[in-house]
Amino acid sequence: MMIVVTGATGSIGRALVRRLRERDVLAVVRRPAEDLGGPYALADFDRPETIGALLSPGDRLFLNSSLWPGFADAHRAVIDLAAQAGVAQIVAVSVRDAAPGARLGMGVHGRVDAHLRKSGVPWTILQPSGFMQNLPRDFQDGTMYGSYGSAPINYIDARDIAEVAAALLTAPVGPDRDLVLTGPESLSHDRVAEEIGKALGRPARYVNLPLPEMAAHLEERQGIPQAHAAELAALMAEMGERGDGSWAEITTTVEDLTGRPPRSLSTFLADHKTDKTDEADHKSAG
Repeated sequence: MMIVVTGATGSIGRALVRRLRERDVLAVVRRPAEDLGGPYALADFDRPETIGALLSPGDRLFLNSSLWPGFADAHRAVIDLAAQAGVAQIVAVSVRDAAPGARLGMGVHGRVDAHLRKSGVPWTILQPSGFMQNLPRDFQDGTMYGSYGSAPINYIDARDIAEVAAALLTAPVGPDRDLVLTGPESLSHDRVAEEIGKALGRPARYVNLPLPEMAAHLEERQGIPQAHAAELAALMAEMGERGDGSWAEITTTVEDLTGRPPRSLSTFLADHKTDKTDEADHKSAG
């Protein structure tokens, strides 16, 4: 039995491959990735059959990749190929509040999730909140813009998602289920900015913008198409003050499955700062 990990060079995938290093694991990558430190195979979601060819009866499949226009069709095709191959389980990464017809990535993931639930393959769908790994980029110039208001939002360390996946993929196949994954605390973005500032050793701030201004900011500053920018600004508001508070709710799922609480934002930031320092030292030495 092989554990096949797609998206192996992403934040979750790398942590998962590292966690499964003592297991029979195969990392699926688009280009050579010797730095993963283990076996890998070249395959591409743009050609789902290349991933299907790696699957055998009894394998466990970790299904994950970043979003792109062909995401839903490609993931559904891989699910069908996995069913044909007779895999024992699919553990898929989705997003909180995913549903067909929802905004942006939530809707895309929702279509894939619905297909997986009907596939006949035993499944677990992971529904994490926002990734802490995205926050340093959001604050890279010291300021994050958004339309969340003052509402608390939950973020999770991608390493905790990987550890949940590892626990599921190395245990006997359990019942089909959706698992909402969260970090240990939900913070307003002003509080997130405070934590970022402490970690960086310089001021950081969150600027809340009304929806039209946020959409214009995304379009003009980040080059996001107008319709997409408007949707993204609206999604921020729905996750924040205009929402039902679901993005502030905290679950115990990470601790229930891994035996330890999820990492806090301050822990993530300390580790991230160390990682960046190590990377800089390595580059200097090179």
